[in-house]
Amino acid sequence: MIIIGVAGTIGAGKETLTSFFRNKGFVYFETSAILKEILAKEGKEITRENMQNLGDELRRKEGIGALMKIMLEKALKDTSKNYIFDSLRNDGEAEFLRKNCDKFFLVAVDAPREIRFKRILARNKQHDPKTWKEFLKVDERDLHDKENHLGQQTAKLLKMADFVIINDSSLDKAMKQVEEIWRKIHEKLSIKG
Repeated sequence: MIIIGVAGTIGAGKETLTSFFRNKGFVYFETSAILKEILAKEGKEITRENMQNLGDELRRKEGIGALMKIMLEKALKDTSKNYIFDSLRNDGEAEFLRKNCDKFFLVAVDAPREIRFKRILARNKQHDPKTWKEFLKVDERDLHDKENHLGQQTAKLLKMADFVIINDSSLDKAMKQVEEIWRKIHEKLSIKG
């Protein structure tokens, strides 16, 4: 069982990466789906901030790997498949998966802020920031929540990733980077035996 953990900045293009692996037969698990389900049960509004706050609360109450533990328990029900965990938000989540999975790879996606902001405006998701000022606020919290070590720490994940995609131009270029990562994962697994 291979687990690909996906991390990245807002608007970087994580969907490009996950679509490649889904097409390879990987089962897709999403942290935001878990958080949305919990918020809905609690009757709370589903916003980016509420999802981040809930993720922080779960890590504080149940341990830094709380969300990864939920997804790993689901994955362990069928170890004949491979999985994508989208998306990790804290370096402790990656450490949890590295300790608990033999074949775990962390892949991060990034792009320059201006490009990411344009993509966010173009995709026009309900909970995305709509102004540059809002975007910077969200991006800063995502990159490193200075007030909360259990919070969003995407900058640390970018540094500790096994592979990093810089998605700053065409979809074709990004897909070539993903294909190269898949080739390298195969090489690493064949070396491990």
